[in-house]
Amino acid sequence: MNREEKQEVVLALQEKMQEFGNFYITDTSGLSVEKVNNIRRKCFESGIEMQVAKNTLIKKAIEGLEGDASEIFPALKGQSALLFSKVGNGPAKLIKSLRKGKGEDKPQLKGAYVDTAIFVGDNQLDALVSLKSREELIGEIIGLLQSPAKNVVSALQSGGGKIAGIVKTLQERG
Repeated sequence: MNREEKQEVVLALQEKMQEFGNFYITDTSGLSVEKVNNIRRKCFESGIEMQVAKNTLIKKAIEGLEGDASEIFPALKGQSALLFSKVGNGPAKLIKSLRKGKGEDKPQLKGAYVDTAIFVGDNQLDALVSLKSREELIGEIIGLLQSPAKNVVSALQSGGGKIAGIVKTLQERG
């Protein structure tokens, strides 16, 4: 691969990192071609893009991102496959489901970049699975904001009849 081709790969990786906003670095070494193809198929079904690249090119692409993401550099050892996703916890859930029931520890999570937060190590997988997506958080906030408003409206509606009754009674007395 010559210098221009490497630069093209770095730019393409940077574009994907910026477009998706979330990416995971995983280790799929030692897996058969059939298992890797199965992972690719599951990624496609989940709206996740998988790409294999050299660690040096991944590092250069990360260096081009805004902010300091150097904490993730120690994860760039051995074979690396990148999982790009719009949903922050999507790849973590996929990795967890791929491992379930088979006693497998692959794909191994090496690191993750989720909305500028950096997670390093496979021990972070459970934390990443429990992260809420942006849509889930917005839904919860809307639900919380609607709840008090609904209570006020229902109190006014039910209390409105009582207040009218009290006013009418006072008028009749007066």
